[in-house]
Amino acid sequence: MASNGAREPLLPQSPDPAPPKTNGQVSRRRYLRCRSAPLANVDPPEKTDIGSIHRFDSILGKLHPSFRTVALYLIGYLGIGAVIFYLVRHQITGKKTEGVLDAIYFTIVTMTTVGYGDLVPNSDLTKLLACAFVFTGMALVGLILSKAADYLVEKQEALIIKALHGNHEVGPTKILQEAEVNRKWYKFFVVFVLLVALIIMGTIFLVAVEKLDVIDAFYCVCCTITTLGYGDKSFSSEGGRVFAVFWILTGTICLAQLFLCIAEMNTEKRRKEITEMVLKRRITIADLEAADIDHDGTVGVAEFIIYKLKEMGKISQEDIALIMQQFEELDVDQSGTLSPSDLTLAQAPWPS
Repeated sequence: MASNGAREPLLPQSPDPAPPKTNGQVSRRRYLRCRSAPLANVDPPEKTDIGSIHRFDSILGKLHPSFRTVALYLIGYLGIGAVIFYLVRHQITGKKTEGVLDAIYFTIVTMTTVGYGDLVPNSDLTKLLACAFVFTGMALVGLILSKAADYLVEKQEALIIKALHGNHEVGPTKILQEAEVNRKWYKFFVVFVLLVALIIMGTIFLVAVEKLDVIDAFYCVCCTITTLGYGDKSFSSEGGRVFAVFWILTGTICLAQLFLCIAEMNTEKRRKEITEMVLKRRITIADLEAADIDHDGTVGVAEFIIYKLKEMGKISQEDIALIMQQFEELDVDQSGTLSPSDLTLAQAPWPS
């Protein structure tokens, strides 16, 4: 931060004309305002005469390409794992039901590191395969974590905001603003509710299908979603393993995402504390000297904002230098300002 030791200029020194004066007085500040940038990933509504089904399919095709990529990776991982462990099923010992189902179940248990012990590799080949699948599976779980909760929040945050406002009308702009401010809390809320629902669902299923008592069922659920996997209680029936294929993956990822949300909220709280501390700290002459980019003896609004952002740790000297470099490349006439003609000349293709 800029408050440690000697203060360095925020930007490379560049000429900047002094503020214009009118009739011996400094002219009133003019705050430059710009149009808001277009929202990312927002497509205009389609007009089609083919019908609602075609429109629905086209919208789905454009939503969350990164999330669809993760889903394809997951399907590929489970498919390859199921085929491989089905082929070596005779080298896996334990409580078995149906070959293909056991192979998928074993892949899920390995991927999520639950490791009940109800199915165990019993040869050098299967042990090496299990080692390979547990590492690739953990990497895939991390990839899913980075996408799944954001996808759920984007689907539900508008409903959450409208519910919090009761019967009051909430427009799209208000929803976007509130979602941006409270996104981490909404993510935590959605993931927490989903996790509680999964715990209840798993407990009821184990009581009804696996014939466990309530305490053992809850114990098995907790051992599973925390990947503790003692192995004394597990999904041993065919129907239980069909359920487990979907429930184990969802539950373990959901719990990991909940902890990630808590870490993000703690980080956000710390960032706000730093911001508040920077804004409340008294400004000194040394601060003004460090914030004076053009060395004209005064600090303008833009200079002060840049200095404070750097103090808060939101931008770095390297970021500023890169932005200045881009500005200088676009400022073709070296006037210190950008105009449409500058952009036309800077972005025009070079003659061949």
